[in-house]
Amino acid sequence: MTLLSNALPAANEGGVNYVALTILIALFLLVTVMGFLATRWRRPTSMESLDEWGLGGRSFGTWVTWFLLGGDLYTAYTFVAVPAAMFALGSVAGFFAVPYTIVLYPIIFVFMARLWSVSHRHGYVTPADFVKGRYGSRELSLAVAITGFLAIMPYIALQLVGIQAVLEVVGVGGGDNWVAKDAPLFIAFALLAAYTYSSGLRAPAMIAFVKDTLIYLVIIVAIVYLPSKVGGWDNVFGAAQEKMAATNPATGKPNGAFIPGSEQMWAYATLGLGSALALFMYPHSITATLSASGRNVIRRNAAILPAYSFVLGLLALLGWVAIAAGTKPIGLDGKPNAQLVIPQLFEDMFPSWFAGVAFAAIAIGALVPAAIMSIAAANTFTRNIYKEWIKPNATPQQEAKVSKLVSLVVKGFALIFVLLLDKQNAINFQLLGGIWILQTFPAIVFGLYTRWFHRWALLAGWAVGMVYGTYSAYNVINPVTGAHFGGSLANIPGIAQMGYIAMTAFVINLVISAVLSAVLHAAKVSNGIDETIRGDYFADAGDPRVERLDVGPRESTPSP
Repeated sequence: MTLLSNALPAANEGGVNYVALTILIALFLLVTVMGFLATRWRRPTSMESLDEWGLGGRSFGTWVTWFLLGGDLYTAYTFVAVPAAMFALGSVAGFFAVPYTIVLYPIIFVFMARLWSVSHRHGYVTPADFVKGRYGSRELSLAVAITGFLAIMPYIALQLVGIQAVLEVVGVGGGDNWVAKDAPLFIAFALLAAYTYSSGLRAPAMIAFVKDTLIYLVIIVAIVYLPSKVGGWDNVFGAAQEKMAATNPATGKPNGAFIPGSEQMWAYATLGLGSALALFMYPHSITATLSASGRNVIRRNAAILPAYSFVLGLLALLGWVAIAAGTKPIGLDGKPNAQLVIPQLFEDMFPSWFAGVAFAAIAIGALVPAAIMSIAAANTFTRNIYKEWIKPNATPQQEAKVSKLVSLVVKGFALIFVLLLDKQNAINFQLLGGIWILQTFPAIVFGLYTRWFHRWALLAGWAVGMVYGTYSAYNVINPVTGAHFGGSLANIPGIAQMGYIAMTAFVINLVISAVLSAVLHAAKVSNGIDETIRGDYFADAGDPRVERLDVGPRESTPSP
């Protein structure tokens, strides 16, 4: 989602909040120790395989998976971005995140258990592994892998936005001195890189317990305490409605939408549905899912993960609480920055010690998804680029070594990206990532049920969807800055309504895939070799078919 730094300006009092900073550092050190100790968690025989390092031994039960998925999907950027969008732009830009996470879980209940079964049956680590096995197409698999890798990179960088927001509000991480400005971020990500390298997916799985507990605590306390301090919910909604209806002098239009009007319904609905379809196409979402110990673990999590949606709704409303509180989110550079609104709200309204807990929740909320995302990106590169195209005879030990090294490179790239480039670039690329990743949906999800779609048709549909989505996003101009990639909404061809570009590209992708599939089948063009069988999609823990009987990277006995 686009975050426009158009919050109301005000003076920043400056100075370091030492109490809050001390609590932040203490909790940060706690999770760092936990990250290193995670190497011994569940006593893995060896970390020298992607199954152990990259998927936690595929052994996590219901509660570990719940915390891991919650920590993975509800990130520090979510903590910062959703209320900031509500604060700056209103409900269309911010509150759509709540219904989309509600719609999401019935969708994954339907197909994720099948992906878990076939992946465990054949030792698949990434969605591109499944596509390669299902269609026998290296080209389609590479397209899915590259899309996932590119889409996840800016997502990792955006986790730094949450940490930077905390550091600015607490009084460090700003100014002209690079040591004071950037050193805390370097230290945080050096520690993250170190314990992720040593402990793999077990580190974020363990830390997620602390992260989610802190976030639940902070948001529930805030939603109970803060409205009474700003005149109650009537005043909160009244202040938000007044701000959204006011004219933005830069655009000559209202600041945002308090309640979406009829002309915004398509935008709201397509943003919600498109985001729901796209979220579990990201490699990090699938990585966290494949680490579960059984297919029923996935289904149970689809039933209980909506608890996070409830908390997300409360979090979103804090953006409007900040309007009623008169919060003035100003960075240490003296410029208004809506991304600072939640940290600044806590700084202004709570005692320093509780603000420190809230800051720690945001900072730790960046570590868990950043770790999982870097692992997922590294697994994707290793399995679907390095092993598939560079060194086909790589051993499991070599795979694990390459993946560990790539995870360091990915984190380093994300750090450099944020430190050297404008944050808006990371946001723009993340918007593109959502558009791109949805174009892999037909190859992955439809492939779990049918091979009617032809591999070359899927590749053509993917390519057209990617080009159309990128071109359409480029042509969205930010009305304030005049820059390209100014948002993710554009006119839907044929109905003259604003809608989510990713959904329009997805429909075009689907039409092309369907038409070309019919043509290619009529021409009797080969659709590749399927290494899966029907029973693979229903195998569960304890079934001998999920043991090491797979064809592929761990082959010992061919599939029946």
